[in-house]
Amino acid sequence: MSFEVDSTDALARLAAVIETRKACNGGDPATSYVALLLHKGPDAFLKKIGEEATEVVMAAKDADHGGDKAKLVGEVADLWFHSMIALAHYGLAPKDVIAELERREGTSGIEEKALRKAQARNGDAANKP
Repeated sequence: MSFEVDSTDALARLAAVIETRKACNGGDPATSYVALLLHKGPDAFLKKIGEEATEVVMAAKDADHGGDKAKLVGEVADLWFHSMIALAHYGLAPKDVIAELERREGTSGIEEKALRKAQARNGDAANKP
């Protein structure tokens, strides 16, 4: 397993391309898949995210039983790609997700989940009359 420190460059380059596909930047739904999804609106790209997430699960299950791990990589790439379209639509970028992951770095996932639950409980209690 290799870890590339500069892999965010590829995400930034892809995000820049996605930005060019927005209608406000001249993206043409007739010639660009990204522009078409953005033109159709959130229902279109959110549906694709759901489909791709399901395909990730299926590819992982297949890999558990001797299936091709490269298929899992391809499906995760599709999921990331469509998620990046959603980020762009909402005025966000991969750097925002990376910043959130960095914020969480060094924090136990169990602790993070417990903290979110406690915050939700406190928020619910504050909203009760």
